[in-house]
Amino acid sequence: MDQYDVAIIGSGPGGYVAAIRCAQLGMKTAIIEKYSTLGGTCLNVGCIPSKALLDSSHHYEDATKHFEEHGIEIPGEIKVNLEKMIARKQGVVDQTTKGIEFLMDKNKITVYEGVGSFKDATHVNIKKNDGKTEEIEAKNIIIATGSKPSTLPFIKLDKERIITSTEALELKEIPKHMIVIGGGVIGLELGQVYKRLGAEVTVVEFMDRIIPGMDGALSKELTKVMKKQKVKFALSHKVKSVERKGDQVIVKADNKKGEEVVFEGDYCLVAVGRKPYTDGLNADAAGVKLDERGKVIVDEHLKTNVDNIYAIGDVIKGAMLAHKAEEEGTLVAEILAGQKPHIDYNLIPGVVYTWPEVAAVGKTEEELKEAGVAYKVGQFPMRALGRARASMDTDGFVKILADKKTDEVLGVHMVGARCADLIAEAVTAMEFRASAEDISRMSHAHPTYAEAVKEAALAATDDRALHV
Repeated sequence: MDQYDVAIIGSGPGGYVAAIRCAQLGMKTAIIEKYSTLGGTCLNVGCIPSKALLDSSHHYEDATKHFEEHGIEIPGEIKVNLEKMIARKQGVVDQTTKGIEFLMDKNKITVYEGVGSFKDATHVNIKKNDGKTEEIEAKNIIIATGSKPSTLPFIKLDKERIITSTEALELKEIPKHMIVIGGGVIGLELGQVYKRLGAEVTVVEFMDRIIPGMDGALSKELTKVMKKQKVKFALSHKVKSVERKGDQVIVKADNKKGEEVVFEGDYCLVAVGRKPYTDGLNADAAGVKLDERGKVIVDEHLKTNVDNIYAIGDVIKGAMLAHKAEEEGTLVAEILAGQKPHIDYNLIPGVVYTWPEVAAVGKTEEELKEAGVAYKVGQFPMRALGRARASMDTDGFVKILADKKTDEVLGVHMVGARCADLIAEAVTAMEFRASAEDISRMSHAHPTYAEAVKEAALAATDDRALHV
């Protein structure tokens, strides 16, 4: 039987990063993955392929709607080749997953293909695709099994017309009318992809606003912008049935008045979140406890109730984000090596990769009000930037929330071009407990989108933004 210092079950961003860091720290490491490719949901059917389609569809939208204004004239009709677009997406995925294979080889990490399940607290059975089982032993085990798409109890997913994000990445045709159940990150991103390609898109959301976990100002701005893009929204609607009739899907929901509303389309994307994936893990055999939602229970060091077993990523509490899982994978590896790492969960950014992009870190205005924290707000519109006007990306703003007494930055919330990248400046500043004035006195290159961060900081510092 092969023996290891660490065995990791699951090869998503949390799992493979944990494996690399363990190997770097001198541990003999194994990683177990049930699929034939490494990278988990993120690389195979999540973050990476969705961004590939978002970029492709963005190019198409620019070509059909904006090139002429830039003085670029294309003779003839511009057409979408969806098959080629999907193939390019798959090429990006293949290249990325092969990169993970390379990293496993480089760091001398043993990869096992099969379903990993606990035999006991130090032994893992690996059931391979051919039905054979192999057993390995490990001093420490990290559960990194991730999550899978959630649905509603009354919805029967046929994966043809009533689909999850996984199937939405592989469609053979552009929908005529895609009904998206759920106004969160996944629904909005994939809804925007198919809207750009020519589909009618209706987002049906139970809450009274989209991206409900983010600052209310971001929800309001993104709704306004996406309505301008002709996406339809049915907010405060409780879906009660989804039925397929031939090539049609009928969705029935009650609005906030209790009246029934019927939506008809040819595809329904169910994007109501994700749930932890522990199927086949056999956690009971190791004595590992799960909560009522199926998440693995961990302490502040991400240790389960069993001393040598840890868990990271989507399978535990907290935001289901690839970069959160990566930080947790690194943290556990360093704890096992006797180090004392730390994660500030308040400083893990959230991003929506629509266009304009949405990004945030720290406390929302709603959270500060609820906690009774005295704060001040500095906000700056993207349209006031020379760079934004030059690129015709004028939607959005940057909003900085700072402590009223100390001026320490408590939260940064932004909508606009390249906000997914801009948010890193805010994370860095807040990691070093910067004040709004600290940011306002830093030189920002001109002309850039990043100037909006400086101007918002100026606005939060005695309301002295320069360019509004």
